[in-house]
Amino acid sequence: VQLQASGGGLVQAGGSLRLSCAASGRTFSGYTLAWFRQDTGKEREFVAGFFRTNSNPFYADSVKGRFTISRDNARSTLYLQMNSLQPEDTAVYYCAASRTIIFSNLRVSSAYGYWGQGTLVTVSS
Repeated sequence: VQLQASGGGLVQAGGSLRLSCAASGRTFSGYTLAWFRQDTGKEREFVAGFFRTNSNPFYADSVKGRFTISRDNARSTLYLQMNSLQPEDTAVYYCAASRTIIFSNLRVSSAYGYWGQGTLVTVSS
């Protein structure tokens, strides 16, 4: 499956952005899907995700209550609605997918086999 992330940009603190991740090649129904982010000089970190067909989302504590992940299986698209953005949210955001990941590795970037190209989110203070 090929992933294409989009929707990044420059926004002021307190603003909102919506990221999209479109899958092609095959439907991603049944895949574990997630958003990660990576700031310069830092490790890639888990932001939010769905484990396989489980409809309950999982979030990093740092974004809980501000970000909402959703998926549209019919359109093979994953979304990340980001509200109340802060300068510390500045990073390149990546979508990721896996068919084989186990639940305990949901937040582990190296466990994912498919990645989008990344979209830059910059939040100014």
